[in-house]
Amino acid sequence: MPAHLLQEEEFSSASSTTVGTVTSRVTRNGDAVTEKDFLNHEELAGDRGMIDDIFDETYREKEGPKPPMRYVWRNIILMSLLHLGAVFGLMLIPSAKIQTLAWAILCFLVSALGITAGSHRLWSHRSYKATLPLRIFLTIANSIAFQNDIYEWVRDHRVHHKFSETDADPHNAMRGFFFSHIGWLLVRKHPDVIEKGQKLDLSDIKADKVVMFQRRYYKPSVVLLCFTLPTVVPWYFWDESVVISFFIPAILRYTIGLNATWLVNSAAHMFGNRPYDQHINPRENPLVSLGALGEGFHNYHHTFPYDYSTSEFGWRFNLTTAFIDLMCLLGLASDRKKVSKEVILARKMRTGDGSHKSG
Repeated sequence: MPAHLLQEEEFSSASSTTVGTVTSRVTRNGDAVTEKDFLNHEELAGDRGMIDDIFDETYREKEGPKPPMRYVWRNIILMSLLHLGAVFGLMLIPSAKIQTLAWAILCFLVSALGITAGSHRLWSHRSYKATLPLRIFLTIANSIAFQNDIYEWVRDHRVHHKFSETDADPHNAMRGFFFSHIGWLLVRKHPDVIEKGQKLDLSDIKADKVVMFQRRYYKPSVVLLCFTLPTVVPWYFWDESVVISFFIPAILRYTIGLNATWLVNSAAHMFGNRPYDQHINPRENPLVSLGALGEGFHNYHHTFPYDYSTSEFGWRFNLTTAFIDLMCLLGLASDRKKVSKEVILARKMRTGDGSHKSG
């Protein structure tokens, strides 16, 4: 069973918060004495406004047979058609204008930031603070990405962290690569996922008027921003054909964005080393980080979910961290949470797999 044993206290500075001091206590289990690091939950909750992304060691899976798998045929059909459309879009690339390809890349980057800097690091983990203009931009970018509205994305992601690799994890990687990549969207959720999701404290998300506005008008925002806008711009401004405008900047770009995110749930939970905590499943996967703008440093992220960079290496393979730092420089973001080098090293030495010694 995965467990996040390290817990740190946090201290604030003018522009960021550094997680620094490690505290511990000794517990006795029969004749065995175990030393555990623990989290000052009240202090962390007061600083970030939530602790529901910290693994819950008290959770136990229910005994008995697993509930039957129920397929969602609408999703199966739509996802199949989407990927067929993406293959057609790939075939159209040689016929596309260079401006169209550049536009598709721009749409991908903006939509990805809506997930990585927005739904993930800002709203799911509260790892930094954003001003109203930045929150509006990230919400628009999130609708371009079309990966569920922010409220639903945050709920599922916090459940994923709190009950990682259990029946209550929406994309439990213990159920295999296909399930954790896309299969979880093609079947009904496990009852534990629904039950635990309903018990999360999402008051911080409900209090964000920008997030709730998006949730109210999510479907029309997706039609406009994910599909219509990416299609209309090449067709209107540089006379690209409607077919190419639709299948490359809209369909192909959208499909690539989905799979880049899904690889964080699948590949980054299965392939790579575990220099921070060998007792949990998530791995360090630089290739995933390249496609997901920095989200592949997953062993680090599940060990220190409150770090705004999701990595100890700054901008390396991590465009999202560079973006957040730029927003702070422009005065649009602040209060970045960061784990100190001393705490990181101590954690590597104590629970890592030793791979950090080889670089």
